[in-house]
Amino acid sequence: MDPTPTVPPVAMTGFLWMLILGFIIAFILAFSVGANDVANSFGTAVGSGVVTLRQACVLASVFETVGSVLLGAKVSETIRKGLIDVEMYNSTRELLMAGSISAMFGSAVWQLVASFLKLPISGTHCIVGATIGFSLVAQGQEGVRWSELLKIVLSWFISPLLSGIMSAILFFLVRRFILSKADPVPNGLRALPIFYACTVGINLFSIMYTGAPRLKSPRRRLACAGFGRRQASVR
Repeated sequence: MDPTPTVPPVAMTGFLWMLILGFIIAFILAFSVGANDVANSFGTAVGSGVVTLRQACVLASVFETVGSVLLGAKVSETIRKGLIDVEMYNSTRELLMAGSISAMFGSAVWQLVASFLKLPISGTHCIVGATIGFSLVAQGQEGVRWSELLKIVLSWFISPLLSGIMSAILFFLVRRFILSKADPVPNGLRALPIFYACTVGINLFSIMYTGAPRLKSPRRRLACAGFGRRQASVR
């Protein structure tokens, strides 16, 4: 029996320059995200004198990287193929590459401009808008998954609302059981480990439940792949 013929891979060596350019622009985009989004996270801490600007930069460099590796898989997957229909680019993969690079470049430029203008914007909003923009130009409205975009836009309104509610509840508890006391320091020190434990617990749950796929065991990945194949055969 003859072996199954293999399909030769499409030569992409002519687009190596696009890959290199994408890496360079990705670093510029990361710089612009750090210049703006990290300021949103550490602005109050630096302004109050809890940490210095140098310490904030070091902490952000370490923990933003760790957070993106451990918790950024789902978000990256949504940006990669959730917003646009990548199947439409099967015959024009170079167009998808060029569009992705354009989206990163546009997002980086706007975030840098906003940082110089001292505007606290969102890096997620920038890359979502840039991705939708290039897809509209390349494939028209058919290339955009509007239902997924609607979910993202709704989350932009729901997240601040939920964050405000949780912050109000937490501050009420802190003021009621700590700040209103004659000597708030002992109660504050007793409550601090509880806050730390809740924060660490939520992050660990997120990492274990929807964390980086590469962190899952090979046996679990094979089991998931086998289950997917069984589901496909049933259909």
